[in-house]
Amino acid sequence: MVNRFLVLLALLALTACARPQSAGFVEPVPEASRETIFIATMRTEGQRGQMFGEKRSTVMSYAELNISIPPNHQIGRIERSRGQIDARRHFAPLSATPLANSAKLNERLKASRISAEEPLLIFVHGYNNTLEDAAFRLAQIQHDFELNNPALLFSWPSAGDPLGYAYDRDSVLFARTDFARLLEALNRAGQRRVIILAHSMGSYLVMESLRQLALEGKTHNIDALEAVVLMSPDIDPDVFRQQAGEIGRLPQPFIIMTTQKDRVLNVSSLLTGRKERLGRIQNAEEVEGLDVSVMDFSLFETGENMGHMVPVSSPAAIRFLRRFTKGVGLAANEFSRYVLLGESRKDGRLLQ
Repeated sequence: MVNRFLVLLALLALTACARPQSAGFVEPVPEASRETIFIATMRTEGQRGQMFGEKRSTVMSYAELNISIPPNHQIGRIERSRGQIDARRHFAPLSATPLANSAKLNERLKASRISAEEPLLIFVHGYNNTLEDAAFRLAQIQHDFELNNPALLFSWPSAGDPLGYAYDRDSVLFARTDFARLLEALNRAGQRRVIILAHSMGSYLVMESLRQLALEGKTHNIDALEAVVLMSPDIDPDVFRQQAGEIGRLPQPFIIMTTQKDRVLNVSSLLTGRKERLGRIQNAEEVEGLDVSVMDFSLFETGENMGHMVPVSSPAAIRFLRRFTKGVGLAANEFSRYVLLGESRKDGRLLQ
């Protein structure tokens, strides 16, 4: 009875943080920035004011989306409207262009590349996300991390509802084959230097898709990946170990980003009956023997979303990662299997 009461309180807290309703497309303003993202989704068409909804589709849809970022944007935040949307003050969708198939998607991805040296980022969102939520987050990541190339959002059919945890878990299983097929299509089309960034429950989807490719004997599609990053992964550590074992050789680097301040994963732990999720592990023991690195962000401020997106919502974390990904400071092979970011290293330098 006590556990049920705690779960109810936790879900009510998440509901209190519910998003505003989508306001539809707006006219651009000259002082705002603009980011272009590409979308592959298993969602059905949305109702009024939505490009895609939460219902599941058996057919993958593709689109190119332009998003406006306001001139007053603060690093790590998504400025959203609670009423009338204003592109001078809020994130706003400007336009969406449907793409007929994966071939057209690949054509537009290649045509839109500004830097041949910069990898293609694929973002897989987590639980309780509408397509607009995930698109705004990816646009914020592109903007704050100063990425040159448009990125690709894989949007699986999350209910976009704090009470839809079970529905979302089923939707991950529904979409895992389609994400595997998307990776195959990108590889066939010659999309090289692909990095996957998966958040929360999206990490479970990515691991299931990589596992499926391995079981199908299509490991060349896994080997083609330049890196995989799981941010606040909502996965049971035992399940992750089993998935990793069946995948075999993991893409390198394979990074798990964690924080002890993640209150959303606390809720997940209550819902699943497991004390901790992979995104809250405190040491390397849970991943011992696996070819992965753990980056613990517990010493950074929590940013938005109840500490569930620290690496991309904490300004200090973003500044650190921006230096790291641009090759300033530490090289990837300098990291131990578990590092608490912000701690002093033996040479006296701070990772933060």
